[in-house]
Amino acid sequence: MRPDHSPGQGETAPRRTAPNEIREVVTRESVTRAAGEFVRSQTFFDLLATRVAERTESQAPGNGLAAHAYLAEEIAPELTTLGFTTTIHDNPESDEHPLLIASRIEDPQLPTLLLYGHGDVQFAHASQWSEGLDPWVLTRDGDRLYGRGSADNKGQHTVNSLALKTVLESLDAPGTAALGYNVKVLMETAEEAGSLGLKAFAAAHRAELDADLFLASDGPRIAAEYPTLFLGSRGALGFKLVVHDRDGDHHSGNWGGKLRNSATVLAAAVNSLVDGNGVIRIPTLRPEDPPASVLEAVAKLPEVIEAGSPEVDFDWGEPGLTSAEKVFAFNVIEVLALDAGNPAQVVNAIPGRAEAHMQLRYVVGTDVDDFESKVRAHLEGQGIHGVDVVFEHCMPATRLDPNARVVAAAAESVRTTTGLEAAIEPNLGGTIPNDVFAEVLGLPTVWVPHSYPGCNQHAPDEHALISILQQGAEIMAGMFWDMGQSPDDWFTSKKTRPDAY
Repeated sequence: MRPDHSPGQGETAPRRTAPNEIREVVTRESVTRAAGEFVRSQTFFDLLATRVAERTESQAPGNGLAAHAYLAEEIAPELTTLGFTTTIHDNPESDEHPLLIASRIEDPQLPTLLLYGHGDVQFAHASQWSEGLDPWVLTRDGDRLYGRGSADNKGQHTVNSLALKTVLESLDAPGTAALGYNVKVLMETAEEAGSLGLKAFAAAHRAELDADLFLASDGPRIAAEYPTLFLGSRGALGFKLVVHDRDGDHHSGNWGGKLRNSATVLAAAVNSLVDGNGVIRIPTLRPEDPPASVLEAVAKLPEVIEAGSPEVDFDWGEPGLTSAEKVFAFNVIEVLALDAGNPAQVVNAIPGRAEAHMQLRYVVGTDVDDFESKVRAHLEGQGIHGVDVVFEHCMPATRLDPNARVVAAAAESVRTTTGLEAAIEPNLGGTIPNDVFAEVLGLPTVWVPHSYPGCNQHAPDEHALISILQQGAEIMAGMFWDMGQSPDDWFTSKKTRPDAY
């Protein structure tokens, strides 16, 4: 029911139940159980099947209509029935990637929760899926739900909205009952295209997105069996090293020893940044020592060995660090691609040009300002000349202090719901647009993923596990319930909080 809707003839106005009366009728356990049971229902399957069928590939030109339809036909009606007002906005940087803001305001003086999700998916690559599977048709096989977006991110944001719906319905009056806090939702349709326009949009709509806590679900758990919280992400900075000494290649017999070999110079440049054991050699791209709270959180993470995963090279990377510290608390420089000569048809010629595509995955405490100048100065200082450093893109690193009060509240909520200890990652090893929420909007950020590493997101045969979605619904319902019961544990003013790095 919309907030401005009045009961018509034959309708009965919803009854607003007093909070103490509610607690006598329903319990936290009954609400979380109901949310989980719904995920196993045919109704949930049909809803997710409808959403998976929407071909919202955000990298595909001309897909703006599908993106708009997803927001207008799937998300907006669902939220409207829960008392939200919804608006679909144009993307400031793309005509094909609209965004939606929805608000459910009980009282402007109450704290506000901001939820997030994305309705777009990666390219389907339908011909590469296993026999009998179609990326646009949700298919159940045991515990698995196959379909593009089932894990990333349609299944996850659908679970969250249904968990909120379950809590509201337990209060006996969806759209009017008192949660004890306000809720806003931001839904984008360009996450798989690098969240195109999201930062500019958030900056332009700060007032509409003003909140006290950011909570969302995306990405995988550390492993299927471990409920997980992560509080930010490593940054990702892409760059190229280009050596262009001359046009064309020249005979290595006639000219070898007289001409600079661009490939040799490039190899030296790469080795100057990262050695043959994966250790970073440029001091300015090594992070500051992480805070004790980060190291303590990482030390508690479980050792996970996923079936089918490659064997870890323990002698690779920064010496003295555990595998978890290397991923969650340190930086890495990766060589993603090299180009020199023609490996398919090698000739006796000195390459006149060579290029390396590189990536820096980095944590908070790494200064990447003026990146190109810093790398050039390092190379020149090592006696390596004629290397052009080309900055390509960067998504910043973010991290909430694992000792923040809201993290303890979220972990306790997970424990109460599941009986399990949550794995708390200070930041993902990968990268998401968390800087938009942490830096542009200035919010504490907590992510509760409902997928797992083996879900094949972005790949053929993407799938969600029903068991994780069910547990995820229970966890989120418990959190939505707990926020109303103990708001001081969850909502910390972004203007005074000291716990973000």
